[in-house]
Amino acid sequence: MNDFYGLPTGILENEHIWMEYLTTGGPRIVRFSAHGESNLLAELPDFFVETTLGPFYFRGGHRLWRSPELMPDTYLPDNGSLVVEKLNDGVRLTQPAETDIVKSVEIRLFPDRAAVTLTHRLCNAGSRAVKLSPWAITMFRLGGTVILPQPVGNADPQGLLNNRILALWPYTRINDPRLVLRDDFFLIRANPNLPPAKIGYYNPYGWLAYWLDGLLFRKKFDIHPGEEYPDGGCNAESFINDRFVELESLGPLTRLAPGSCTSLIETWELYDTLNVPFIPDEIREVINKITR
Repeated sequence: MNDFYGLPTGILENEHIWMEYLTTGGPRIVRFSAHGESNLLAELPDFFVETTLGPFYFRGGHRLWRSPELMPDTYLPDNGSLVVEKLNDGVRLTQPAETDIVKSVEIRLFPDRAAVTLTHRLCNAGSRAVKLSPWAITMFRLGGTVILPQPVGNADPQGLLNNRILALWPYTRINDPRLVLRDDFFLIRANPNLPPAKIGYYNPYGWLAYWLDGLLFRKKFDIHPGEEYPDGGCNAESFINDRFVELESLGPLTRLAPGSCTSLIETWELYDTLNVPFIPDEIREVINKITR
């Protein structure tokens, strides 16, 4: 039996990639990488936060969250049972309906390339409407470089309107040496031994990336122009501390009626080269310089 620090896991793989997910608790993806390579995701079996309902274990890896964060509602412990449904090309992981907001993640592998689609779903099993946003959080090992594409060009023909808003959390320092703010891309050098930092913004391109150990991970997600997003209008965020770095995508805020669901779809892609069309020459040069 496969396991993650004593917790049983299942495996999905094709000839290009492999991933492990918990079969009890979660839903949680705990390992992901190319065949023969180290796990790209952070492994944090001892990382937890105390709540009035008991400890919530993050464990590392990938999880489905909800925004805005509330204590203890968002942090309900999820160590119990999990419904695992095998699919022809993947698996569906669903929490039992023991809480008002039920989480499920459907994972489907592409048969012919290093890619996987994740459908994250939040369903309201309670008796009252809840305003929330689905929030997909992927925690990576440190040592790489986060790539956040930025809006370029005028927001209107006359160039009189702003084209970006940057959200900063209270603990983020403007002079943090890990943050590289460029006009076309923001980079975060995922180095350890520095205080936490977090930034967010509205990403009109619908993708985020992380370069680590010669592999380029990209997550793509749908964008919804004109919709209301959390945190001042953010559909993309990144958090870093001294143990891991996160790539986060968010769906629009939705008033979820009882019995209703909302979803957020991501596509993960893995490349072993920077020679892919969506990375411009300038970014290739910056990453090559950083990783020498």
